[in-house]
Amino acid sequence: MARVAGSRRRTAPTPAPATGAGVAPGPEPVAEQAGEPDLLVVGRIGKPQGIKGEVTVQVRTDDPDTRFAVGAVLLTDPVNRGPLTVEGVRWQNGRLMVAFAGVADRNDAEQLRETLLQVDARTLPPPEDEDEFHDHVLRGMAAVLVGGDPLGEVVDVLHLPHGDVLVVRRADNGAEVLVPFVKAMVPVVDVAARRLEVAPPDGLLDLTDEAPEPEDPKTSDPDGAAESDGA
Repeated sequence: MARVAGSRRRTAPTPAPATGAGVAPGPEPVAEQAGEPDLLVVGRIGKPQGIKGEVTVQVRTDDPDTRFAVGAVLLTDPVNRGPLTVEGVRWQNGRLMVAFAGVADRNDAEQLRETLLQVDARTLPPPEDEDEFHDHVLRGMAAVLVGGDPLGEVVDVLHLPHGDVLVVRRADNGAEVLVPFVKAMVPVVDVAARRLEVAPPDGLLDLTDEAPEPEDPKTSDPDGAAESDGA
């Protein structure tokens, strides 16, 4: 079982939304909390359902009834597709169907396909499940091997179709290693100590035993063309 609540993504300030598919006419902007938002992915928009703008949503939250309640406002990635306001919601054969304000037909709904739906984690209470962690809590944690040897630092959390993955920058060579965030491979997460333990399977760390090679300026050109050694 994945041990993370959702995805944190750094974004620039959201521009004023343009009119068009998926853009609700309201509500008025609210005062933002100080600091950079910690964006938590709570769902991913799938294919349209029917002809009236309804979409299927792949749920990525343990509390869909709250996150997708009528009137809930969700941030989006890409940011120019939102924010989206939930106008209607229902379950069909175990799948969540959502209607968003401003999404009037199937064509509008198709433009939202693959959109990530997000909330600001700073506005949420801590997860009740001891094996769930908001991404902003994990980022910056020290990663050590189960025996105590230092491994590096958690620099990101990826939310991939097959599960959640920690990006750990190794302390010895600066390479990044991808660690599936499951209890078998990350048996201990100590929030108070800002530390987690990694039990990598054989061969996982071998893939990053060498540091990334620095880019050769002769092979890259700002204009996209390589330099030539001859006339």
